[in-house]
Amino acid sequence: MLLEGKVIIVSGVGPGLGREIAVAAAADGANVVLGARRVANLEAAAAEIDPDGKTVAWRSTDITDEAQCQALVAEAVARFGRVDGLVNVAALDTVMGGLDGNPEEWRQTLDTNVIGTLHMVRAAVPALKESGGGSVVMIGSQTAFWPAPLVPQMIYGASKGALASVVWYLNRELGPSHIRVNTVVPTWMWGPPVEMFVDFMVQGEGLTVEQAKARITAPMPLGEIPSDGDVANAVTFFLSDRAKFVSGQTLFVNSGEFPH
Repeated sequence: MLLEGKVIIVSGVGPGLGREIAVAAAADGANVVLGARRVANLEAAAAEIDPDGKTVAWRSTDITDEAQCQALVAEAVARFGRVDGLVNVAALDTVMGGLDGNPEEWRQTLDTNVIGTLHMVRAAVPALKESGGGSVVMIGSQTAFWPAPLVPQMIYGASKGALASVVWYLNRELGPSHIRVNTVVPTWMWGPPVEMFVDFMVQGEGLTVEQAKARITAPMPLGEIPSDGDVANAVTFFLSDRAKFVSGQTLFVNSGEFPH
């Protein structure tokens, strides 16, 4: 198994990608430590991964609070003795619009997605160094590279663009400690949020489910929406020793989608 014996922290474990990454990491042999604000989501994910609790731990964590990030890492070390990887999924992605947006919501998005993520990385680095190195994986967004045609998310894209720059700096800063930093960039992922958006189009525009999906997949040469699990598999590769000389890289999991 790719992650046998490793200890992986996943922030932002809800009903979607964060949970799928934790499930995939555990299936590949890792002990997983889950962080999110909502206790109910953490309890549900932990019960799914390991009802006995032998290979999973969790702690309610708001990444905008650095002390809570440090406590999540401390939980990992206390339960499993080390940290080998960190996946930063936690993000605020609900702020829509462009210049017509709310500046306070802009600040909240940047504080969560950029500063909060850096809180989480800074908290994990001492434990990663103590383990002899490891892997940090960011979850990016195509909105950082080109505007989404169906959903205007200027400030969310800007926040993910900032993280793209952060990865270059962290790659240089943490590389000497054998800590790799990479980014996985999904397109639309077939999971709870996209299912809700498809239902919104069906109800609001009178489309069939297949018509709504076709609108999403129009710029995708492979013609299919990747699942949360497909993205999770790319993340586990970056966490594994198969990527031990891969750092500072961005991997798109997007069915070949590019701007059109």
